[in-house]
Amino acid sequence: MPSRYSAMLSRMVPNLPSRASASQPPNGDTRNHLHAAGHICVLKDAFLYESPAEIANLTSTDKFDAALAIHLYKGGRLLQGSRIPFGIIFGGTDVNEDIKCKEKRQVMGAVLEKARFAVAFTVEMKELAAAEWPDARKKIYVQSQGIKTTPSETFDWYRFLQNAGIPADTGSVRLFLLVCGLRRVKDPLYLVEAFSDWHRKDPSVHLGIIGPAVDPLFTSEVKERVKRFPGVHVLQELPQQELHAALRRSLALVNSSVSEGMSAAILEAMDLEIPVLARNIPGNAAIVKHKETGLLFSTPQEFIALSKSLMNDPILEKEIITRAKDYVKKHHSWEGERKTYQNLVQRLQ
Repeated sequence: MPSRYSAMLSRMVPNLPSRASASQPPNGDTRNHLHAAGHICVLKDAFLYESPAEIANLTSTDKFDAALAIHLYKGGRLLQGSRIPFGIIFGGTDVNEDIKCKEKRQVMGAVLEKARFAVAFTVEMKELAAAEWPDARKKIYVQSQGIKTTPSETFDWYRFLQNAGIPADTGSVRLFLLVCGLRRVKDPLYLVEAFSDWHRKDPSVHLGIIGPAVDPLFTSEVKERVKRFPGVHVLQELPQQELHAALRRSLALVNSSVSEGMSAAILEAMDLEIPVLARNIPGNAAIVKHKETGLLFSTPQEFIALSKSLMNDPILEKEIITRAKDYVKKHHSWEGERKTYQNLVQRLQ
């Protein structure tokens, strides 16, 4: 029988059933999966809490039965000493970056030891964690992110371009959309100089950077820097359905992150049959096979060259989007993800 209440603490937390609390960000789908199983799930932003005592007070006062933390460090740190059972969903930067810091590594190890289960998006992510904490191997499950896109049918593409300051009346606009939460690890400025140089030679190409201001200070820095680069725009954040619609009208989805767990934006673009140009890092290379399901670049110059080849080779574009769509359907089933999380949450009861 499902627990009454679950809370999730997260930066953009996932969906989880039961009266549970969660820390750090799974996506809204996780909550939906849990609600569908009869649980009540409350999402909390881990960045609004500073200590495990605050979460202990929350879970006690509101009588939570369980918790799900997204990100082993950012969310998991708040569950140290937790009196209620909890699970963990690895974020990506926890096992890729935070693990390099001794203090964070100790906290994460202690949290993982007490967790009932942990979820990794890829086998590679599981192996990274298991190499550091071998005793936890058996409790780490691999579940790829499930993808379900719902583009708005009433989205006004021309108004979107107008609001972005992109002239839509000068013939075809070829928009490359970089979708990310604005923080340093996403490195949204990586391509701006090279792209702006390209825009000067071909005014039809534009790079749009869009996503929530996760790091407000860094977001301000990005907006100021971009002013110096014609053809590059920081766009106003959109609701998910409108973002999917904008993506569907774009030439390509761009990912320039320094580190990724598993980029939902990449998978959503694949599902929407939009080609992906992604920085060649382990998290991206795990889901993008070069010239098969997308294009991988290692330098800004290589990004420009690959973008031009994509624009000039419609056969390559068609082959990539067809294989990418098939890959998402086969390996990133939303229904499969739902079943996994509903089963795992039973371990928290």
